[in-house]
Amino acid sequence: MAKRFELIVFDWDGTLMDSAGAIVASIQAAARDLGLAPPPDERARHVIGLGLGEALRHALPELEDERHEELADRYRHHYLAQDHELTLFAGAEDMVRALGEAGHLLAIATGKSRKGLDRALGHSGLGEIFQATRCADECHSKPHPQMLEELMDEFGVGPEATLMIGDTTHDLLMAKNAGTAAVGVAYGAHPTEALAEAAPLHLAESIEDLHRWLRANG
Repeated sequence: MAKRFELIVFDWDGTLMDSAGAIVASIQAAARDLGLAPPPDERARHVIGLGLGEALRHALPELEDERHEELADRYRHHYLAQDHELTLFAGAEDMVRALGEAGHLLAIATGKSRKGLDRALGHSGLGEIFQATRCADECHSKPHPQMLEELMDEFGVGPEATLMIGDTTHDLLMAKNAGTAAVGVAYGAHPTEALAEAAPLHLAESIEDLHRWLRANG
């Protein structure tokens, strides 16, 4: 049977990697290091998926511009102290490998830096599975469509044959801006109600649910 989506693009944090909690805690710890009140969980979770600089500006809008690099350094300190302990969501590796074996082109579009994604791919063992990746320090931050546009150009695949999968409204709006279909996952950073407002094709409650939907509709 012909594949509906030739190219499937995944977000990383909160979609394949169970890292949203660590990101929130690192943002809050970095704020405390600078003597600032840490942002509440909801605000810190909302910025997940954006490039680091943009994320931190949204999480702590009161911080003076000249101190943002200091904040970013403290965030990296806290996140890097634990990122080697983070794990994929149960079933994520099997799902991704099955999609590759079924002939789908697989890619990643993430708010992580290139260095951060390469490290995560190495720790997870998934680096060999993805044919291409785009990061926030190489492209405009989500929801700008540049990451998806570049991936589609690289593979020669049109928007009608491309699917974006992510756990944030930033992911789903990027897909809309690029003209591609999108699936949201409700087990990551953003609340289900916010994801639903972006009208994805499906809202997966778990990796198992996502894999089942992809087998039937991918």
